[in-house]
Amino acid sequence: STSLLQAVAGMLDFQAARLLMDGEVPSQAGNNHPTVSPTGVFRTKDGQITIAASGQSMFRRLCETLGLPELVDDARFKNPGDRSQNRDQLNAILEQCLTQYAHDEIVQRLNQAGVPAGPILDIEQVFQNEQVKRLGLSAKVRSPELGEIEIQNVPYRLSRTPGAVRSAAPERGEHTDEVLAELSHNADDIRAFRAAGVV
Repeated sequence: STSLLQAVAGMLDFQAARLLMDGEVPSQAGNNHPTVSPTGVFRTKDGQITIAASGQSMFRRLCETLGLPELVDDARFKNPGDRSQNRDQLNAILEQCLTQYAHDEIVQRLNQAGVPAGPILDIEQVFQNEQVKRLGLSAKVRSPELGEIEIQNVPYRLSRTPGAVRSAAPERGEHTDEVLAELSHNADDIRAFRAAGVV
């Protein structure tokens, strides 16, 4: 067994290494990657996207795709350390350009250029997303009180025991008779329980 705290602490990865090996307490970086720039959240004309342009060749492809090739040789952004040091300036320049594009258009252009990028979706957009639909991350079930409803499905599929959502959550007391019957109470017992207000 494990704990949620143990699992999340295990995800600290290189940030934990910075502290435990070097004694460096990493500062918070908001939506930006703590050491690699430009990697983070950027505004577009109609929403927000995330871009992960790590490394020199990916930074070059990002700049060329955005029509900003001059940034590659700009002394402020010439290497990863410079970009990290001058992150705010670089992000402002990139965002000024990105706000000219709809997020779908610029994500597609960046991905075609080999720059990892993706839209940041609101909750409605998540469940309208074709990949989410294909993965079956929601399921329709029937509720005695609410009729047909859509709820979250099991988020993982195990090969030997592929779980699935088969019904809505029961209403209060919906299965009382069945549970009592499984506990060896007959119909007379159950009627007596009801008459006495036990159930």
